[in-house]
Amino acid sequence: MKEYYENPLIERYSSKKMLQIFSADNKFQTWRKLWVVLAEAERELGLNITEEQIDELRSNIENIDYELAAKEEKVLRHDVMAHVHTYGAQCPKAKGIIHLGATSAYVGDNTDVIVYTEGLHHIRKLLINLINHLAIFAMEHKSLPTLGFTHFQPAQLTTVGKRACLWIQDLIMDLADLDHVISNVKLLGVKGTTGTQASFMDLFDNDHDKVKRLDDLVAEKMGFKKSFAVSGQTYSRKFDSQVLNVLSGIAQSLSKFATDVRLLQHLKEVEEPFEKSQIGSSAMAYKRNPMRSERICSLARYIIVNSLNPAITASTQWFERTLDDSANRRISIPEGFLAADAILMIAINISENLVVYPKVIRQHINAELPFMVTENIIMEGVKHGGDRQELHEKIRVLSMEAGNTVKVEGKANDLIERILKDASFNLVEKDVEGILDPVLYVGRAPEQVDDFITDEVNPILEANSEILTLNKIDLKV
Repeated sequence: MKEYYENPLIERYSSKKMLQIFSADNKFQTWRKLWVVLAEAERELGLNITEEQIDELRSNIENIDYELAAKEEKVLRHDVMAHVHTYGAQCPKAKGIIHLGATSAYVGDNTDVIVYTEGLHHIRKLLINLINHLAIFAMEHKSLPTLGFTHFQPAQLTTVGKRACLWIQDLIMDLADLDHVISNVKLLGVKGTTGTQASFMDLFDNDHDKVKRLDDLVAEKMGFKKSFAVSGQTYSRKFDSQVLNVLSGIAQSLSKFATDVRLLQHLKEVEEPFEKSQIGSSAMAYKRNPMRSERICSLARYIIVNSLNPAITASTQWFERTLDDSANRRISIPEGFLAADAILMIAINISENLVVYPKVIRQHINAELPFMVTENIIMEGVKHGGDRQELHEKIRVLSMEAGNTVKVEGKANDLIERILKDASFNLVEKDVEGILDPVLYVGRAPEQVDDFITDEVNPILEANSEILTLNKIDLKV
């Protein structure tokens, strides 16, 4: 019996890894790690804290009594103090030095930064692997001509691989944004109730150097280069906005990729994977719906809109702290990560197994190419003795007639047949066969793929070879 709401991001879409990153265990164990390093740093700087007390704290980091914490919170109406009391009950020798000099934001905000950083690194791993799969696809199909589309109307030819490079380029831009955020991550550090570190100045008898060193030590012990130089009670909520803006950028790129796949699947040129026993429609048994790409677009839309949450939160904070950020952040930021994790996994699954139908692609090219090569045909007619201006007018009229045959009568494009029958051109089928080779009209697309993959993609993949994986990722597709 399931009588309560279940979050689809947890039940259906996100990976075990991302769920673990945002789990209660990871959160509250990180709180305890922060209390341990605070005690360690305070002891190293001369406070009366014993190694025995710190050992007791260390030995109970994972031993969290959630039932007791819930009872304490019900009485205290304060989650951090509930866990301070719970930790103290498990560590009687260290009870008096837990959270010494700190405020709730010390564990809350520092843990958030740590968890978000873990999430960003996981997103980065998925992003690199997606780029890798798309690069393989691009190289495999770098020379396969296909209709280009502007306004979703047939345009000059490109190649299937060149189009994939457009997807990859967007993702590389996202990677640059992601790396910028990761490289500039800072902990809140040890700042106190309004960010002045006044409580720690009291603890260390107004020794500025020791208080500054305390801030640095905590960051170092937690694996960070630095903490924010200044803060209120919390770190600037601009950081949250920067994080979700990165996730929004990835969502924008993947929605564009998935939309292209949906359109290509409609054209029957390229398809996302479709399992042997998969059902496309409950009513129409023949259908092969692009449900994975549609799911990407659906979740991407949520991520893009959700990025407004931290933006509005950052813009409405009062002075050194206000609590109207808390409830929103508990929901919007984890869910942004869970949804981004989901769409990246789906995109990896699609990119690994994209199916290309060259004959359908060629059929669509053949339907449009005669219109596109008319200038070349005019030149060939001139070589056979024709008058350029006369042939231009002839081919204009014949093109209109052929277009009418396609649009009004629903027949195949017969422009070439009409040209061959017109004595003014003095051409035979052999004369136009070479002109109608699609490879002649893709420009530098194959070479652009080679250059792009070699110069821009491969260096990224080589620098990140340790996180490329051939193993199946935990996909919920």
